[in-house]
Amino acid sequence: MRLSLVVPAAGTGSRMGTTVSKPWLVLAGAPILEHTLRAFRGCEGLDEVVVAAPAEREADLHALMARALPGVAWRRVDGGAERMHSVRSALAATTAGNRLVAVHDAVRPFVSAEAVERVRAAAERHGAAVPAIPVADTIKTIGPGGTVALTLERGGLRAVQTPQIFHRDLLARAYAAAPEGNPPTDDAALVEAIGHPVLLVDGDPLNLKLTYPQDLRMAEQRLAQSQDLRIGYGYDVHRLAPGRRLVLGGVEIPHSSGLDGHSDADVLLHAVTDALLGALGLGDIGTHFPDTASVNKDRDSREFLRGAAVLIRERGYRVGNIDATLVAEKPKILPHVPLMCARIAEDVGIPADRVSVKATTNERMGFIGREEGMTAMATALLIRD
Repeated sequence: MRLSLVVPAAGTGSRMGTTVSKPWLVLAGAPILEHTLRAFRGCEGLDEVVVAAPAEREADLHALMARALPGVAWRRVDGGAERMHSVRSALAATTAGNRLVAVHDAVRPFVSAEAVERVRAAAERHGAAVPAIPVADTIKTIGPGGTVALTLERGGLRAVQTPQIFHRDLLARAYAAAPEGNPPTDDAALVEAIGHPVLLVDGDPLNLKLTYPQDLRMAEQRLAQSQDLRIGYGYDVHRLAPGRRLVLGGVEIPHSSGLDGHSDADVLLHAVTDALLGALGLGDIGTHFPDTASVNKDRDSREFLRGAAVLIRERGYRVGNIDATLVAEKPKILPHVPLMCARIAEDVGIPADRVSVKATTNERMGFIGREEGMTAMATALLIRD
């Protein structure tokens, strides 16, 4: 059965103690929402994603989806005051021909592919299924004055997680019958209310919902322990030559001289490209784009950078961040740095705030001090998807 994934991501970060909406808090170099959606790569039958999020996040979602679930159709809908309203809007935007709908919390980034498949297969057979885990702690209800009113028998209790998966027409009927007052905390409650049984399947104790600041710290530690990280370093140098365009970081800068080279001689992008290639042991820019090839004559160095980014993605990695330094006496590049960062970020598929470009002089010493050339250095962090 074809599956639509609904993700309510319009909530605030009040319990997290931040003004940034929780799905957009950065975790290990990427928004929590990005980690969450990555967990659905390879999900059987996944046909589309509908995210309930504010309109101002449209551009962010476009870039995020390209990184998290490339090739999967998606759309954004406006969220509502309550989770229930966000899911209702997203459900209405799903493709009617899809038999299954999965509703998943935007801030559950650790759901496993195995747990998703268990719930999907059960929902396909029974119409409604949710993942659940036994309750480990003793549960008590509160009475007057904060005293214990009742101690519950935990053997019959389960903590319910997401994704919760349903036949689409069943979930649509449940939402159509839902009262506006006292909104439920999960979608299964609405299905239960119209009399349809919901099957509990084995969840995953590690499928945590990130709710409080300590959850974020725990998640950072967990990802740091589990991620395969690679770091690369790049260095390049070019002579200055009259009559040449000066291109740095993909930006043409007015100057009396340009850098000499077979391509456009963008020393900054060459260093960045070498850093990316080096992180995976793929040689250097000359290996992939040799200056002996006529096709590379006067070529835009952004094409080299994009080519390196493709090689990285093919090997199952993504760029975490890039830090680059240009060493030159002139010209001043500070006014051009934002555009440089934006173009580098675009070419490797990361947000611009994960790219740093700095510049310094050589204090009038050496060939750089004599304005005979420029040099650039870069480091890059790669993360396995």
